Amino acid sequence: MAGDNFVIGVDFGTDSVRAVIVDAANGEEMAASVFYYPRWKAGLYCDPAENRFRQHPSDYIEGLEFTIKDCVHKAGTTIAVRIKGISVDTTGSTPVAVDATGMPLSLLPQFEDNPNAMFVLWKDHTSVKEAAELNQHAIKFDINYLQFVGGIYSSEWFWTKLLHVLREDETVRKNCYSWVEHCDWIPFLLTGGNDIHQMKRGICSAGHKSLWADEFGGLPPDDFFSSWDGLLHGFTKKLFTKTYTSSEAAGNLSAEWAHRLGLSTNVVIGIGAFDCHMGAVGGQIEPYHLSKVMGTSTCDMLVAPITEVKGKLVKGICGQVPGSIIPGMMGMEAGQSAFGDAYAWYKDLLAWPLQNILSKTTLVDKATAENLQLEITDKIIFELSQQAAALPLHEDDELAVDWLNGRRTPDANQLLKGAFTGLNLATNAPGVFKALVEATCFGAKRIVDRFREEGVPVKGLIGLGGVAKKSPFIMQMMADIMNMPIRIHKSEQTCAIGAAMFAATAAGIYDRVEDAMDAMGQGFDAEYHPNSVKASIYKKRYQKYIELGAFIEQQTIL
Repeated sequence: MAGDNFVIGVDFGTDSVRAVIVDAANGEEMAASVFYYPRWKAGLYCDPAENRFRQHPSDYIEGLEFTIKDCVHKAGTTIAVRIKGISVDTTGSTPVAVDATGMPLSLLPQFEDNPNAMFVLWKDHTSVKEAAELNQHAIKFDINYLQFVGGIYSSEWFWTKLLHVLREDETVRKNCYSWVEHCDWIPFLLTGGNDIHQMKRGICSAGHKSLWADEFGGLPPDDFFSSWDGLLHGFTKKLFTKTYTSSEAAGNLSAEWAHRLGLSTNVVIGIGAFDCHMGAVGGQIEPYHLSKVMGTSTCDMLVAPITEVKGKLVKGICGQVPGSIIPGMMGMEAGQSAFGDAYAWYKDLLAWPLQNILSKTTLVDKATAENLQLEITDKIIFELSQQAAALPLHEDDELAVDWLNGRRTPDANQLLKGAFTGLNLATNAPGVFKALVEATCFGAKRIVDRFREEGVPVKGLIGLGGVAKKSPFIMQMMADIMNMPIRIHKSEQTCAIGAAMFAATAAGIYDRVEDAMDAMGQGFDAEYHPNSVKASIYKKRYQKYIELGAFIEQQTIL
């Protein structure tokens, strides 16, 4: 019955954390709250020029407490006493060095301002050297330990980030007992964990980023890592031997956190997972339909019956792991390292005069100048989209490559750079923006093509997340370039809603996450269909994109 059971889904994104209280009977959202990380917003502990992006666990803890308490306050006592479960998703791979109790080192006084003791955010690329080493090292072994992560290991992932931190910081190295993903640490925190060996690690992060696989009997052997670098000798013993799906429980809410949040210790805490995986469930993923979670980057998720894809290994994607999205199904992940981030970069580029000249003007008072800056900056992408959509489309228009943050898939290479070509004195800001949007959509098509080339069909597209909801211009171009319809999920918070669906399953309200998805899913509210005329032009421009990308990649190699 509606109103008998409620659950909480918590979604830790790149810039903020958001929580929702959801009616487990029908998916109705009862309360929502968002918290922007203050240290991250201030740019602390990061150096974009060095591709270093670190986040302090205090941002996560403060956001977790604020959003849940705010939701509980908004929903009221009647609902709060009926909350049965909490599940979380996070960005990933976003790991951190911890001590033997599972405490992130940056929560200790001596490490509170040390970036190497903080969570290494997914888009941190400081370990490109380690990634190159690991990819060369792996070919020395008879067993291909990279076979389930597309054959290429990325600087965005668990092991390369670990070795980089160990190499770079002797003090952290001496105090780092283990290495933990953000999505595994939050449930451990909420359940009152104080022994790292008791932490329950999710199959999602373990399989896609840590190289855990049943075929290897778990993690690759110590020799695989210690022969790469002696600093990793014995480290696998400090990690884990067993993994869990997100439909399982990590434990119950601890007395401390029950008191802090105003909830009961009877609340079940689910196993955590990455945001895109739970987002795909919140967006009602279907077999062989690519669910695209579109935010700062994209994560493209696909599920298929294990028996139908048995023996198929898709080269160059992020991973394929049984049970990582839906228990009992093969979960496959791909994605782009920059999507919304690419548009944000261009907006910031155009806003440079506002930030550096308008702020110094004497023509208007300071408050007016600040308000003008905010108003204009907020409208840049909207106006660019309107004017870019009105531009005629020609085969020889300005062209771009979208690797502004490296390339995630297909075939990870974080050293690659973005590029623009075909510029002339008639090129204007909307024209450059159109080329940039095309490039991100061309990059998305490369992913679909790779799945198909490797024998995994893509039968449909599902758009999820902020960009999908907010930009008809980008979504229509996506449909035209893909030459496929794309459905847009109704929910504004598919990741948090997906976490709520897993919370309902872990708490025993539903036996399977598919049942929770059917009952709690909100459906779709838009669909974009390809324009056949534009699709034929984009088919030719796509080949030019591939050729330009090959040239850029060759220059990188040189």
